[in-house]
Amino acid sequence: MLRGMRKASSNWVGKTIMAIVMGVLIISFGIWGIADIFKGFGQSTVAKIGGTEISLNEFRQIYTDRLQQISRQFGRPLTPDQARAFGLDRQVLQQTIAEAALDEEARRLGLGQSDDQIRQVIMNDPNFKGVGGNFDANRFQGMIRNFGYTEQRYVAEQRKVSLRRQITGTIGAGLEPPKAMLDVLTRFQNEQRSIEFVRLDAAQAGTIDPPSPEALAAYFEDHKVQFRAPEYRKISFVVVSPEEIGKWSEVSDEDAKKLFEQRKDRLGTPEKRQIQQIVFPNAAEAQTARERLAAGTSFEDLGKERGLSASDVDLGLVTKSSLDATVGEAAFALPAGELSQPIQGALGTSIVKVDKIEPGAPADYAKLAGDIKREIATERARVKVNDLRDKMEDERGGGASVIDAAQKLGLTAVTIESVDRSGRAPNGQPVANIPVGLDVVSQAFNTDVGVDNDSISFKGGYAWYDVLAITPSRDRNLDEVRDQVEARWRQDQIATKLKAKATEIVQKLEGGGKLADEATAIGAKVETANGFKRDDTPASVPAAVVSAAFRVAKDGVGQTPVTGGTEVIVFRLTDIVDPAVDAASEAVKKLKESIDRAQTEEQVASYVNKLETDIGTTINQAAFAQVTGANQ
Repeated sequence: MLRGMRKASSNWVGKTIMAIVMGVLIISFGIWGIADIFKGFGQSTVAKIGGTEISLNEFRQIYTDRLQQISRQFGRPLTPDQARAFGLDRQVLQQTIAEAALDEEARRLGLGQSDDQIRQVIMNDPNFKGVGGNFDANRFQGMIRNFGYTEQRYVAEQRKVSLRRQITGTIGAGLEPPKAMLDVLTRFQNEQRSIEFVRLDAAQAGTIDPPSPEALAAYFEDHKVQFRAPEYRKISFVVVSPEEIGKWSEVSDEDAKKLFEQRKDRLGTPEKRQIQQIVFPNAAEAQTARERLAAGTSFEDLGKERGLSASDVDLGLVTKSSLDATVGEAAFALPAGELSQPIQGALGTSIVKVDKIEPGAPADYAKLAGDIKREIATERARVKVNDLRDKMEDERGGGASVIDAAQKLGLTAVTIESVDRSGRAPNGQPVANIPVGLDVVSQAFNTDVGVDNDSISFKGGYAWYDVLAITPSRDRNLDEVRDQVEARWRQDQIATKLKAKATEIVQKLEGGGKLADEATAIGAKVETANGFKRDDTPASVPAAVVSAAFRVAKDGVGQTPVTGGTEVIVFRLTDIVDPAVDAASEAVKKLKESIDRAQTEEQVASYVNKLETDIGTTINQAAFAQVTGANQ
């Protein structure tokens, strides 16, 4: 029944029905101090900021886009539960409300942005520039498509972003960090220190006699919790992914050659052309420019008149696909040395000239056969994965275990007899037969025996798992862990002796002794580390020692345990270099920029919070929970 309810609520229609049947629990959004008020808008509205309503569908699209972007960065899908655990749902809502508040303020102030200004903003975006350094329409279309935007929606969003920047840019303008702050932070970051030090390890601890049975038993009783056996679980799982299924697939040369013939033009080395291009805002200007070019004016000179550099005009050797579709068709139809007629492209009217043509080379099937077959196998595997997923879900929905369902579908289930929460077997070694990246162990420790668990997304496919048995955590007896207990007892004895020895050396140094003499007395050598900063990691010097060195005065001494206390470092601070502050240096400039950003962000945040309060902000918690899955 639970699986049926979960499937019924897997889409927005089902969620709405389930919300009506089960009711909605409304939780306060006190983090922003915004009252949760439902009057003034309906259940299809997630939030209202002044006169702007953020609809349920609009917020769903924004939230889904953000989840997909982060999933692409992680390389794996981000589940709604994970997103809520990270606080992503609240962050997206907070950002959406802040943007809406700025949009309201832009309308109140009467701010605007012309089509030409927006076009220039987009064309000047370095993310959309091709190999020649100019705007690449195909790159633009591909990138916005990857992020789920249509051109119309992207342009509209950029218009809003530009208006928001007008407001936030004004708020942050003129902010300057105090010179005293820059001086203090620069000195703090760049102060350099030097130390001399000795290492005390097991050799300096002296002989450690074996413990008596009574002493070992007493130590075990005092530290019994450290030797407690962890909880173990017996689990089974099965993985269905394109990578795995693709290994089973055999692709014939006949099938591979069919795909090769379909893509032969794209698989070969494409023709390239050395092209010069200038984009004009309208056809009339373009025609006038062409007449001047035909009369002998160079592209470079014409570009200079329009504020373009030589690299802006000369696209270099480019392929047809790297250009705007209309421009590409015209440019690759021209003979070398020919000047085009005005070409109407996506973002203006172009004039192009072909300086050189570099012929392409046909594709070679023999060289590409392996890649083509793997691609076909993977594509077939994706179809097979979806088919097996549906069949597996049907079997699981009918009450079959993972092992039984896998056996019926011809899949291989893996059974792990005993694994702890860290993925280790009772012998302390990592369990070997779990695919890298499959988070099945932690998932198994969040459920119970007999629970019908959801599948896990994994490498474009899925994994299903069952918990077959649970062995509770328990206290071990001394005989089970005698060797471990004795090793730990010995480590503690070494740490205790080293701490006492280090304290004795520090006291002698503070009384005027020399570190070299103390090192000779214990059979150690003096080492040095010079000119390190707070964030440096000098060779062979642990980070704890670097940190301790910045807590003592000149000629001060100290001791720092490392590696669990089985090594102790005693040091003396030999030098402090307080650097001069060069306001013109790159480091100070970068620090200033960082402080500027922080101050601006703080100012903008305060401004937006005040806006939200002044214009009135309300949130429909039920609609928010419906979109983010909090009501499931």
